[in-house]
Amino acid sequence: MTTPDPEGLLAEQLLRLTRRVHRIQKRHLEQRELGITPAQSRLLRTLAHYPSPPRMADLAERLEVVPRAVTTLVDGLEASGKVRRAADPANRRVTRIELTDEGRATLRELRGARRSAAEEILAPLTGKEREVLGVLLDTLVDGDAAKPC
Repeated sequence: MTTPDPEGLLAEQLLRLTRRVHRIQKRHLEQRELGITPAQSRLLRTLAHYPSPPRMADLAERLEVVPRAVTTLVDGLEASGKVRRAADPANRRVTRIELTDEGRATLRELRGARRSAAEEILAPLTGKEREVLGVLLDTLVDGDAAKPC
């Protein structure tokens, strides 16, 4: 007989939840017919957090992907009119990525899709359970940074 592995069970539950969240969010994106992939939606959301248009290298670093992956994502978003490449006024060799009006509209739709997906996922929880889950998730996301030295 094997000894139960609580950490292994928790890890499996987290992985299953992650896959479920991804499936539900993807379905909500598809229902809104935005014509973008989850990776493109992540790039748009990341782009929106910059106070001024970032370089592709900045996006790659923030997204924790190789620069070539960002190039591919930007190519697709640019083709659909959601972002545009712009020369940096201080250094013409540098390309900045800007959201277009279409990109901002898409972001609003994305927020709605994410909100409805979250409502579906969190529906079984009470308000208090959601608060506790939020604290627990913050602790896990912050990892060792939350622990005093």
